[in-house]
Amino acid sequence: MKDILLRPKFIILLLATRPAFLTASAAPVLVGSAAGFAQSGRFDAGIFILAFVSIMLIHSGANVANDYFDHISGNDWLNKNPTPFSGGRRFIQQGVLSAKATILLSVFLLAAGAALGLAIIWITKSIFIFILGLAGIVGGFFYTAPPVKLGYRSLGETAIGFLFGILPVAGAYYLQAKRVDAFVFLPAAIVGILIFLVVFINEFPDKDADAAVSKRTLVVNFGMAKSVRIYRLALLSSYALAIISMFFRITFFAGLFYLFTMPLAVAAMKAANEKDLNIPGKVAANRLTILLHAVGSIALTTGFILTGLYK
Repeated sequence: MKDILLRPKFIILLLATRPAFLTASAAPVLVGSAAGFAQSGRFDAGIFILAFVSIMLIHSGANVANDYFDHISGNDWLNKNPTPFSGGRRFIQQGVLSAKATILLSVFLLAAGAALGLAIIWITKSIFIFILGLAGIVGGFFYTAPPVKLGYRSLGETAIGFLFGILPVAGAYYLQAKRVDAFVFLPAAIVGILIFLVVFINEFPDKDADAAVSKRTLVVNFGMAKSVRIYRLALLSSYALAIISMFFRITFFAGLFYLFTMPLAVAAMKAANEKDLNIPGKVAANRLTILLHAVGSIALTTGFILTGLYK
């Protein structure tokens, strides 16, 4: 902690956003944009950059807001098993940032992301993009903010699957293809499942603190054994969607390349067992799930790029 306090203020503020986890918002934009390129044969770099930076800012703001409201609820204070992947950034608990500075940083980041979103809306004149952007900002902020508190009401995991999976993939596709096609919901659903799993697996170390503040996550609701089965079934369903994708020309290579990640998925499922998940500090399943989200999204993106290049 001393090393953090000695760093320049802007570095501390950057670290507060949990930048290592921003792949969760980068991935759907990459997949959706690549799918749009595969369909249209065109790529608008300017609109891609705006969308990419906007969603990263909104995600950063949501991360910081979640730390603030988990501080208010007492969740992060009660968490005796924080890991590099769960339990929040803990800057408030460590005295690195005040609660006031944390919420102000969140509002600034969300406002900056919204400003870029408005620029995209002005360029595209799209109500569809406006709705998606609004959903992302509101959903991200109210994931832990009252009175909605999605993450506390058994809705958080599914909400993240939509907000950082299905909706941004569809939105990024629309920005490149200028329309929405049904096929894009296949890779969008895969990305949605992957980010759902990232959130889900990171709830296992937090289960006791979550239960203490009535944060009704899936792990709290269903317990360890059933939650492990849900994790494995959800992961397997992403590969079923990849196989279905291979029946369509536009999604064939995306589905095929995603299947190449199966060895990583097998390792993740083996690591996600009730015994290991009950051991404090044992985070192999968390690490593998996050890696699978990144690698799987890159696989889908690569498949769509190849489709666009050789269309």
